[in-house]
Amino acid sequence: MKPKGTIYHLGRSGTHGEILLFLPSFIRLIFYLVRNIGAGLIALAVLTFSFSYGPVLKQEIYYKLGELGLPVSNELIYSSDSIKSADAESILAVQKEAQGYGVTSYFSIVIPKIAAKANIIANVDVGKKDDYLEALKKGVAHAKGTFFPGQSGTIFLFSHSTDTPVNFARYNAVFYLLKKLENGDSILIFFADKKYEYEVVGKVTTTPTDTSWLVPKVGEEELVLMTCDPPGTTWRRLLVIAQPK
Repeated sequence: MKPKGTIYHLGRSGTHGEILLFLPSFIRLIFYLVRNIGAGLIALAVLTFSFSYGPVLKQEIYYKLGELGLPVSNELIYSSDSIKSADAESILAVQKEAQGYGVTSYFSIVIPKIAAKANIIANVDVGKKDDYLEALKKGVAHAKGTFFPGQSGTIFLFSHSTDTPVNFARYNAVFYLLKKLENGDSILIFFADKKYEYEVVGKVTTTPTDTSWLVPKVGEEELVLMTCDPPGTTWRRLLVIAQPK
């Protein structure tokens, strides 16, 4: 079998010959296909990573640069007693403040330190996966059977259902930086055109099967926020505990 191409070209070189070999067409075609498929897989991997982790990586970077955080208004911080006598003017002010954060005053949460803000879906059954997955597409979920602000009991909110990297971006970004909260940090809850302010008093890491925190305490108002730990997994649960400020 003789190679195709020029083996020796007289006069081209005084010391050596020139060899030009040509690959068969089908081998060149396979080479081009493999190269293009590889490039396509790399591009797909980059797009998948950006879609899945882009929102939370952006929050992490902004937090480290000190660019995250929302201003807290001190003009309308109500105690549970003063809320009861709020007039129309103060209600409008609360509505305006909630709108300024990009949420409603019907039921929503704002955590200024980590720039977390979302509307809250009330009375979500934690025992029905389809129900809470649907709720978490719209915002943070309030566990059915727990209390509401101002009712002197446990208020349980969660944003934690992630079983794939894609769901990580869809469901978990709201509470992704919850681990950054420390004692004394402020959490705002808007409920029924009233504003409630809480401060963090502790953090707990527990197992996914620990349901003790879903049993509401009566007589002492307590806010519990739950998310997955580490973010993007279902290995453990991170709980942030807060009390009325």
